[in-house]
Amino acid sequence: MPKREKGRSHSIRPVSKRPPSWCKYQPEEVEALVIKLAKEGHPASRIGTILRDSYAIPLVKPITGKKIMQILKEAGLAPAIPEDLGDLMKKAASLTVHLERNRKDIHNKRALQVTEARIYKLSRYYKREGVLPPNWKYAPKITSLV
Repeated sequence: MPKREKGRSHSIRPVSKRPPSWCKYQPEEVEALVIKLAKEGHPASRIGTILRDSYAIPLVKPITGKKIMQILKEAGLAPAIPEDLGDLMKKAASLTVHLERNRKDIHNKRALQVTEARIYKLSRYYKREGVLPPNWKYAPKITSLV
């Protein structure tokens, strides 16, 4: 699919804070669906997409009054580290493996540096917000490759 260069057409979230009239799910049913999907191994972002596409639930918060992560925390199913930080760490690990095989790939060495900088920045934010413990530390992989 080609990259869009012009235009502002895109999907937007509903303006109303009330659940839509055509959505007939009760809050208990939606929470049960979220917990069921989390037990199947889906991350929070994927749960929202599945609820939207398969169950016609546009947003969880107007129906239940809680976000998906709040429901997962109450059920004890929330991940130890946030999803976005975990994805960045996986990306850094795969870049490290690539750079060990391809030592002269300077473009991906730069990509690893940028990814690790984003990890540091995001971890500072999560420590400040209390999501991560203050002594949590990311061990950089780039030092062995320089």
